[in-house]
Amino acid sequence: MARRFSAPYQSEPVSSLATWSRNLAIFAMVAVVVSIIIVRFGFLEVKPALATFFGALGLAVLSILVGLAAFAAIWQNGSRGMGRILLAFLINALLLAYPAYLALQYRKLPPIHDITTDPIDPPRFEALARLRSGEGANSAVYAGLYSAERQRIAYPDIQTVELEVPPQRAYEVTLALVAKRKWLVIDERPPQPPRRIGRIEAVARTPIMGFREDISIRITPDAEESRVDIRSSSRYFESDLGSNAARVSKLIEDINSAVDNAKPAAPKKPQAPAKAQAKNVKK
Repeated sequence: MARRFSAPYQSEPVSSLATWSRNLAIFAMVAVVVSIIIVRFGFLEVKPALATFFGALGLAVLSILVGLAAFAAIWQNGSRGMGRILLAFLINALLLAYPAYLALQYRKLPPIHDITTDPIDPPRFEALARLRSGEGANSAVYAGLYSAERQRIAYPDIQTVELEVPPQRAYEVTLALVAKRKWLVIDERPPQPPRRIGRIEAVARTPIMGFREDISIRITPDAEESRVDIRSSSRYFESDLGSNAARVSKLIEDINSAVDNAKPAAPKKPQAPAKAQAKNVKK
């Protein structure tokens, strides 16, 4: 029969399993933070850092199992340690919530890592190509028609941006948005004669782990107007969990909004003066 909590309960020993559960959770939290720092600052290659990260998640799962065993033991013998178990469960929930969300995204989204508004002639990685040649890095060459078909089904709204402004203006608006996002610009070439094609290459980072994702933007003249094509590709991993599509979609939206907001208001037509009514002259 389970013992009830009472004044003598305070003199009961603390469950060693509860202590282990708490300590494992704290150690897992420290290991996750260390692995994130390793990736963001490039102290090690991505794979060793990820091994540390997934090892930490394994410790979090182990901490939960030990905590459940400690809870059962406390319920049976009345020992103390419930606060330590609850702390361990809270830490583990925080550590595992985001990976669980990513696992759901992995099952739901297509396994592609290269998103572009023009799959037939995607913007090329030129300055960025040398950064994608390391071990385990994805190729700088576009992933191909298989990826394009997967993209078309999953993200049908990602298409070339057609602007009613000259290429130079489209280039300036796009470059300003890239700077606002604090992407690392690797190369920028404004549209100049005779070809008048502008290019921007930059590197973005994912919010938590800081994985590098490469962006190439091409601004092409279309008579007196312009076309903007965007390509965003993960440097590592075969699936981007939707991050590149979200980046391209948001940039398309912001480019259209910036150009529309900058258009001068149409001048109002001057109103014709009202005709004076003819006066009847009394004769």
